[in-house]
Order: sequence, then structure tokens, then C-alpha cells
Amino acid sequence: MQQQSRQPDLVEGSLPVFVFPTELVFYADEQASHKQVLTLYNPYEFALKFKVLCTAPNKYAVVDATGAVKPQCCVDIVIRHRDVRACHYGVIDKFRLQVSEQSQRKALGRKEVMATLLPSAAQEQPQVRPQEEERRMKEQLADRVFFEQTAFQTESRTASGGPSLLTVLLGLVCMAALMLPTLGEQESTVPVYLHLSVNKKLVAAYVLGLLTMVILRT
Repeated sequence: MQQQSRQPDLVEGSLPVFVFPTELVFYADEQASHKQVLTLYNPYEFALKFKVLCTAPNKYAVVDATGAVKPQCCVDIVIRHRDVRACHYGVIDKFRLQVSEQSQRKALGRKEVMATLLPSAAQEQPQVRPQEEERRMKEQLADRVFFEQTAFQTESRTASGGPSLLTVLLGLVCMAALMLPTLGEQESTVPVYLHLSVNKKLVAAYVLGLLTMVILRT
């Protein structure tokens, strides 16, 4: 029940899905590039289950095409190109990642990732560097994960700038008054004119209580 209360009220397909990279490029002349890794992030406070679909399943092997991601964790999905031939050069295939809540069947969100086979890395067109794409991905994740917490903290600081200097000084005066000897005490090194009556101390205690309530509310 506690987990369900934290889950957003989402309609089918409205949950943002965070995957890196957003495009897979395989190179025929580079054996190492025939194996790619997709990282699926779950920045939410509830677990997700995922499923990987492909428009050309015969050309690729997907390790763990289905699985689950714990809250605020990530999983790596290994994809291998197993049909590297010249007839596939430049053909754009698509992978679709569908995520859903573990107790539901409907897909809360989906994300498509393009996959292309090129003859050589030298023939690749200029693209956004992977480091820049990853940085933007992490920034987007950070904004979504901590947006609500940051907005709450900012609102709290804006609405309450803390107690005023006058309030703090008046509170210190009341505390000092309560620490002074009561009128009539004999054994005290404090001068007699600083001895306060019981009524004055009661007033100081009352004022200090009011100031404490004001400070706690700000």
C-alpha cells in the first residue's frame, strides 16, 4: 500500500523512458562494434519491468530482452548484430523499449532507439559526440529525479527567510532576564539592581515562549 501511494497516476504511454544511447551504430569493419549496450534508467520510486522489441529481430540478438529495474537503478541490455552484410548497410532498424509497473500489463511508457549498420567509421556523418549526449541525458535525469525536492526547498527558503534580527535580540534579552537572580536572593554576586521580581520573570518567560513559536514557524 505504501509503494502504491508513491506511484504517479499515469495513463498508458505517458511515463518518460530514459535510455542511453538513443542511437546504435554498428560498423562492419569493427568487430568490437557488433556488440552494443543499451542502459535503461529507472529514476522513479517504484520498480519497472521492461520488454525490448525490434523491427528486424532476425538481424539482432538481445540478451535479456525482458526484465525488471529496481527503483532508482539501471540495467544494461546487450544487443549483438549477427547479420553483418553489405545489403544491410544504411538500413535503419528500430528497437522499442516498453516499460510498465510490475503489477500491471499496460505499457506506461515506450522509447524507440534507432540502429544502423555502416561499412566503416570513416563514412559516418558528423553527429553529436557520445559524451555530450550522455551529459544531457544525466542532466535530464537529475532534473526529473530531484525537481520536486528542489522546488520544495526553494519554496521553503523563499517563503521564510528566517527570524528577524529584532526577534533574535529580544529572545536573547528574555533568556538573560530569566538567568538573573530573583529579587530577595541573598547568596548572589550579581548587583541588587539586577535582581528581578517574580512577575518580571514570568513576563520574560511568556514573551520568550511567543518568540519561540514565531521562530519555529519561520
